[in-house]
Amino acid sequence: MAATRVSLFLAASPVTSATKNSGKNRRVHLSRRKAVSREHISPAAATVATSLTENGKLLEENNNKKKKTSKEETQSELKIASNLNVYSNPDEITEEENRKTVRDYFQECKDLIKGSDGDGDGGERPRWFSPLDCGSHSPDSPLLLFLPGIDGTGLGLIRHHHKLRKIFEMWCLHIPVKDRTSFADLVKLVERTVNSEKKRSPHRPIYLVGESLGACIALDVAARNPDIDLMLILANPATSFNRSQLQSLIPLLEFMPDQLFNLVSGDPLRLVSENVVKGLLPLQTFSELPQDLAAMSSYLSVLADMLPRETLLWKLQMLKSASASANSHLHAVRAQALLLYSGKDQLFPSQEEAQRLSRILPKCHLRFFEENGHFIFLEDNFDLVTSIKGASFYRRGKYHDYVSDYLPPTPYEFKKIHESNRWVLAATSPVMFSTLEDGKMVRGLAGIPSEGPVLYVGYHMLLGFELAPLVMQFLMERNILLRGIAHPMMFIRLREGKMLDLASFDTYRIMGAVPVSGPNFYKLLSSKSHVLLYPGGVREALHRKGEEYRLFWPEQSEFVRMASRFGAKIVPFGVVGEDDVGELVFDYNDQMRIPSTRDFIKELTEEVVRLRTDANGEVSNQDVHLPGVLPKLPGRFYYYFGKPIDTEGRKQELRDRDKAHELYLHVKSEVERCMACLKEKREKDPYRNILPRLLYQATNGFTSEVPTFEH
Repeated sequence: MAATRVSLFLAASPVTSATKNSGKNRRVHLSRRKAVSREHISPAAATVATSLTENGKLLEENNNKKKKTSKEETQSELKIASNLNVYSNPDEITEEENRKTVRDYFQECKDLIKGSDGDGDGGERPRWFSPLDCGSHSPDSPLLLFLPGIDGTGLGLIRHHHKLRKIFEMWCLHIPVKDRTSFADLVKLVERTVNSEKKRSPHRPIYLVGESLGACIALDVAARNPDIDLMLILANPATSFNRSQLQSLIPLLEFMPDQLFNLVSGDPLRLVSENVVKGLLPLQTFSELPQDLAAMSSYLSVLADMLPRETLLWKLQMLKSASASANSHLHAVRAQALLLYSGKDQLFPSQEEAQRLSRILPKCHLRFFEENGHFIFLEDNFDLVTSIKGASFYRRGKYHDYVSDYLPPTPYEFKKIHESNRWVLAATSPVMFSTLEDGKMVRGLAGIPSEGPVLYVGYHMLLGFELAPLVMQFLMERNILLRGIAHPMMFIRLREGKMLDLASFDTYRIMGAVPVSGPNFYKLLSSKSHVLLYPGGVREALHRKGEEYRLFWPEQSEFVRMASRFGAKIVPFGVVGEDDVGELVFDYNDQMRIPSTRDFIKELTEEVVRLRTDANGEVSNQDVHLPGVLPKLPGRFYYYFGKPIDTEGRKQELRDRDKAHELYLHVKSEVERCMACLKEKREKDPYRNILPRLLYQATNGFTSEVPTFEH
């Protein structure tokens, strides 16, 4: 899989619970509608309720029966399978059910502020709670501790509970309105919980998710506990408080009388600048203002109850001490950190701060959200679980495993990816062919094996143009998720420089790409996955002028014996059409003749892991560069999957190097044959050019399947 961004593919009475080992910090004391403790969750509710990957195919929730298919799978059976495939029609996929809204957040905050005993929460202390809608997770799920921001409610992740509950055991910290626990004591509270849970489950990581104030708590806890396996997710941290406009509110609030503070409707921020008001509410609430003034008034009323003058003053003073403490301890933080920062944060200079923190924290990954405000977790266009997946930031054990820790895309995540590539599909109108057992070439993927392990070996187009249609079509038509073996540049950097940000490759990771390595290849095949492999790699995807459809494979076989070890089927395939969408006008050779671009290529290449350093020939040339391509009036992409080659029962035979090499050359020749066949047949396709295709769809409907050559 080419690792370049130019490639197109590119989650009431009180209930009290405590165990003898829990300690005070694990006390749960909340209203019945809000939460139950971890100990009250029934075993039945702890079942996994998420999509799984089994035998390379996606199984939906509660689907405990494996689909049995014979080798003579019929078209009618495929049609039935398509009807059961939730990915088959992305246009019909709707947003995840049970996702709560900003309205729910303010309503539940209102209920929570009233207190659990009917007498207010003035005498209560900070405590943990587990939301009722977060009771279902797998037994080996890591623990997630949510540390709230200035609101202190612990409900900041309410829009993500429905997805987080499937992959985490989740606790949220609630800080009552009238509580005056110091920042240092909050850090100690969280630290006690972390140490207690570490003893209870020593082999699972603990996630600390914090926004603004909570991010400072997370950083301090991590600094004080460098030997505990912590994963930090920090959203717009308050470490930049000394450069924030909030700092100017402290003297104002100190001398402002309560009578002046509680003007008109009780809005405590009436006298504060409009920017600060906006900063204390999710951005979308302001888009709702003209349509729903009553709801906006309700939001401000809850905000007034959440942050009365004395509480707001206390929180601002705490932010000041939290920022100072966290900054003084940054050098001691060793934990992995995923830093989420917004482009429209009205409270803190988060963009500038994110860059500063990334230079200090040794294991920091950045994700920038240009259109979001300070309270990013409450905004419509942000999904925390999707961000975790894209950053490969989810693990159940000590180390991240790209196979066992992988979380498949949800239908809605796939819909968003499909929408972002819709223009590619419209422009290239990809058509795919496969081969049945009798050798017949048919349109569609009926000839593709249903059960894994299956290894797809083929030609890599320039810049990986073929990837998006290929991976999406397999998921839509056959409910098969292709796990691509990808270049390490999509996952790690040797050093920061001019290479594209790792966030540019998040879509690859969400769709199942794994960095190329022997262990990862072994794990994929042993888990019966459908694996996509390009032996030509970077050299093939960054080929030169006149080299289109030429294979740059290593001289020695790389995959045959591994495939035979697990009895995998090998499916050779060819793809053509790159010469119909663009012309390569400025290639590697051209760029190496110019000193400035030659130096640029050298810098890029030194930032990434080099592969095949011991190989001979052109395949060893792994220099990273960006070819100059002149677009053409789009033609069409054609894919042809040859007859599957079965290695079942050939393990001993293919241990012989000569036999393995013979099969390797056979697979290579099949790939070349598939491309030759497509290049010949496409000449007879009346819809090879985009104009006839547009005319056909204008007549027959834009969702209709465009015909192609006879086969």
